[in-house]
Amino acid sequence: MMELTVLAVALAALGACCYAGAARLQHTAVRATGDGEALKLASLLGLLRDRRWLLGMGLLVGGTVLHAVAVAIGPLIVVQPVGVLALVLAAVLDARQTGESLTAQRIAPVLTATLGMGLFVAFAAGNTSGALAPLTAVTDALLITLGLLAVFGLVGALSGGGLRCLALGVAGGVAYGLISVLIRLVAQRFQSGGDIDPLAPAGIVVALVVGGWCVQQAYASGPSHMVVACLTVIDPLVAVGMGVGLLGEAAGTSPAVAVAELACAAVALAGVALIALHGNKNSSSSTGRTVGPAENERVLAAAHATSPLTDRTGS
Repeated sequence: MMELTVLAVALAALGACCYAGAARLQHTAVRATGDGEALKLASLLGLLRDRRWLLGMGLLVGGTVLHAVAVAIGPLIVVQPVGVLALVLAAVLDARQTGESLTAQRIAPVLTATLGMGLFVAFAAGNTSGALAPLTAVTDALLITLGLLAVFGLVGALSGGGLRCLALGVAGGVAYGLISVLIRLVAQRFQSGGDIDPLAPAGIVVALVVGGWCVQQAYASGPSHMVVACLTVIDPLVAVGMGVGLLGEAAGTSPAVAVAELACAAVALAGVALIALHGNKNSSSSTGRTVGPAENERVLAAAHATSPLTDRTGS
């Protein structure tokens, strides 16, 4: 059992690496469409010819497969939090893309999130229950998710800018969290030889489509690190919450261990919030398009050429 849990954590970590790379590539491609905050269907179809977006999709599919296997063989409350690594890697990739240095201010929240989630996994790994969830868990999970998607989808549709990005990012995280729960339920039923609710596979497909659409729209509304931050927090929050409430995976956890897990989760969430806050401040004065050193030089040269103080005679 413990060997499978370790393997599940390793697969989830590798999947998180794929998610971070996919976010960086797809965000760049989506912002290059020029659609503004709302990505049009025609532009989305046009992205099917963009190599960056397609490569990002390949990484996303690979990460999803790795995560699905991890969820199938390991408890949700252990596997899901490992996704915080995607935010850590996204912060590093964003820094490289923008040419910013990894200062102590940027690294400290990353280490905080990693440490908190690492300790959470360590506590949770030894305190999980293998009880078989009831068939009604599928319907309950679908109804809860539908309600959350309706709320955040409506907020996203009626807002703009950072709030739209946040709402749609959260909606994507809710959909992806449901996918993990449904995969876990299907795997449990398959391994036990029980009946599989047909709503589960259908729910996975629909959640993939809806979640993917919300994430792409969130990319169009704000920076990639904000979207990844939403997914990193909401996806495991939804999955772990349903794992505890609907699947009974924490039935054998003592009060002391539960308090320790909550404390570790709070530390990790604090680190995630600081990462998102720091990135939001850096991007608040930009248009969302990365400007490289060469373009900076062209802008400065143009400004110098048009300045009234410039000596036109060359003397």
